[in-house]
Amino acid sequence: MPLILALLDDARAKMVASGNPDQWKPGYPPQQTIENDLAAEVGYMVEDAGVPVGYFAFVPSPEPTYAEIDGAWLDDEPYYVLHRIASKEGAHGVLAAVMEYAISVSPRLRIDTHADNRIMQHNMPRYGFVRCGIIRVADGTPRIAYQRSG
Repeated sequence: MPLILALLDDARAKMVASGNPDQWKPGYPPQQTIENDLAAEVGYMVEDAGVPVGYFAFVPSPEPTYAEIDGAWLDDEPYYVLHRIASKEGAHGVLAAVMEYAISVSPRLRIDTHADNRIMQHNMPRYGFVRCGIIRVADGTPRIAYQRSG
């Protein structure tokens, strides 16, 4: 757990440095969220030569925050959600590894991101995701929602 939390702190600092200071406030994601991911067997580490360089959650549908969208999903088929994608400073290929794994499990994926996360917005079309609209997370904050339907 300490390795994951340190990696998430590093990813948070990387977000701030790239012009995305508001997506992950200090303390997000909380340790309890990561513990819940791991207990539910939906939390995954990305390694490079045995060294942890990334983390993500890969959760089967339904995602409660996706029930309402200002826009429209591509379809209503079962899907998986990618959450909390994080990479260590200096790590390369983490998003590609996450996407390769996710797509190998299911062609139907959904993801959301903060308006300031230009890096993620830039990369979503590269992996076949279509911008579908705006959802709101539990605290009411808007997020740009994407779907890949195969």
